[in-house]
Amino acid sequence: MGNLILPTTILTTGGTIEKIYDEFEGSLHNRDTIVRNKILQKLRLPYTEIQVHVIMSKDSLQMDDQDREFILKSIKEHSKNNNPIVVLHGTDTMDLTSKHCFEHFPEVSVPVVFTGAMKPLGFDDSDASQNVIEAIFAARLMKPGYYVTFHGKLFHVPNVRKNKVRGTFEEIDS
Repeated sequence: MGNLILPTTILTTGGTIEKIYDEFEGSLHNRDTIVRNKILQKLRLPYTEIQVHVIMSKDSLQMDDQDREFILKSIKEHSKNNNPIVVLHGTDTMDLTSKHCFEHFPEVSVPVVFTGAMKPLGFDDSDASQNVIEAIFAARLMKPGYYVTFHGKLFHVPNVRKNKVRGTFEEIDS
């Protein structure tokens, strides 16, 4: 493998991981991706080429089946490049979207790793950077399939759900 540069695709959909604080309104909103400026430019990834594609900027609680189908369509399109895919997604429905993709496109030819954050990027105690870094690393190592990575753990889809009490994800019995 040597010094081979491995392209990795990041598809952003919004969610807490990409919320921006609006000082004027005193609120958090999804407007555009901040992953390039707030995370990727601070990382040393000499063996990884990151391609970021904004496919939507939406809170996952407001996503519906049409949005999940659009995410699936984007995964299908980008998987043709044979590069691993990371999907940045809101945590509230990330398990639903990842399961939708698993059920409707089980023959995916690349690893697809979903991740998000419990606290927005820019907050001192945000888990966003950690989760993105772990997702990029996992996407490079895993065989084709669907995964969720969160707080140092990797889960196989569909055997994952959000544990709202603990503020993380956990494995469930199939």
